[in-house]
Amino acid sequence: MRIPKLIITGYLLFITSYFFTGCATVPKKVTQQPSLPVYTIGGASYVPLVILCDQHGISWSYDTFTRSVTLTKDLHRVYLKVGEAVAIVDGILQHLPQPVELYEGTVVVPLKFKEGSLDALVKAALAASYTKTPESGGLRIHKVAIDAGHGGNDPGAIGRTGLREKDVNLDIAKRLSKLLRDAGLEVILTRSTDQFVPLPRRVDIVNNSHADLFISIHSNANRVRGLNGFEVYYVSPKLNDTQRALAAARDSRLSLDRSWFAADTLNLRATIWDMIYAASRAESIRLARSICRTTDNELDTRVIGVKGASFLVLKGACTPAVLVEIGFVSNPTEEKRLKNNFYRQQVAEAIASGIKEYARDYSIQEASR
Repeated sequence: MRIPKLIITGYLLFITSYFFTGCATVPKKVTQQPSLPVYTIGGASYVPLVILCDQHGISWSYDTFTRSVTLTKDLHRVYLKVGEAVAIVDGILQHLPQPVELYEGTVVVPLKFKEGSLDALVKAALAASYTKTPESGGLRIHKVAIDAGHGGNDPGAIGRTGLREKDVNLDIAKRLSKLLRDAGLEVILTRSTDQFVPLPRRVDIVNNSHADLFISIHSNANRVRGLNGFEVYYVSPKLNDTQRALAAARDSRLSLDRSWFAADTLNLRATIWDMIYAASRAESIRLARSICRTTDNELDTRVIGVKGASFLVLKGACTPAVLVEIGFVSNPTEEKRLKNNFYRQQVAEAIASGIKEYARDYSIQEASR
C-alpha cells in the first residue's frame, strides 16, 4: 500500500521538530521583556545568552565543534555546554534547572540560571572591581603548579657526561618556584625532593590544588646528538577529547558538592571533563607561546617553538597546562650549559617571565572587555 505524500511530509516535519527541540513541545516565544526575549522550551523559560551577556558586559565565546560556551567577567569565568544541565562557575560545579539549549541558531539558557548564578556573578564582579589591590595587580593567576619530571628510580634522560635529567628538572623547578613566590604567587610542587611520583599522582596533585596554571619541566634527548633547542608542548588537538574526557572521568578525581552525590555518574563526570578540556586548550597554547617568546628574548638558545603532543601528565590536567623541554642533554653543548647553575637560573627566569607576561596579557584583555 502506498502512503500519501502529504502524510509522509507531515510525519517528517514532526520528527524534525522533535529532534531539534529535544521534546515534543516546539519552542515558542511567550513573553517579551525590554530587549530580552523569554522563550519556553519544554515548559521551561529560557533567555538568549548573547543578549544577556551584552546587557551585563559579559564576554562570551562559543566553540561550534564542542558546543561549549565560555563566559568571562573581570576575574570570573563560567563554562557551559549545549545539551547539558551543568555549569562550572569559577571552578565550582553547579546544577542547572534545565539544560542549555540551541534555539534558532542561538544559545539560550534557563531563566532561573540568569536570575541565580549569572546575576550573582555580575554582582561579585562589580564588587571585585573595587577591591583590587596594587599588590595583586589584578592578575587572574594566583596559583601555579610546577612538576619536575622524573625522579627517584627514574633518572630520565642521561647525558654523555652523566648529567641526569631528573636532577636538572628539579633544580630548575625549585628556582622557578622561588621566582614566582617572590612575585606574590602561590606555588605547588609535585615533588620537591629526589623521589619517584607516578604520573597519575602528579595529575591528582595538580587538580586537587586548584592551580590556575600547570608547568611540567623536562629535559630532552635524542640519538641524533646534533639536535638542540627549547620547546613547549600543549595537549594535541588531534587527541580525541571525548575519549580523553571519558578516561578522565574514570581515572581522575573530580570534586563534587555532596548534594551532587546521587547524580555523580560517569556520564556527568565525562561531560564536565569535556567542558574543562575544551575551555583550557586555547589558554594552554597562549601560555606556551608566551613562554617561548620570553625565552627567545632572554635566553641565548635556539627556540624550536610550540607543539602539540599527548603527554599523559598534560592529558589529565583540568587547568591550562604545558610541558617545557628546556634543552637536550644528549647535545654536548646544551649538556654543558645545563650543568651550569647560572644558566639554569636564566632558564627559570625566562619561564617565569613567560608566565607573568601571560598573566598580564590575560588581565589586560579582561579589563578591556
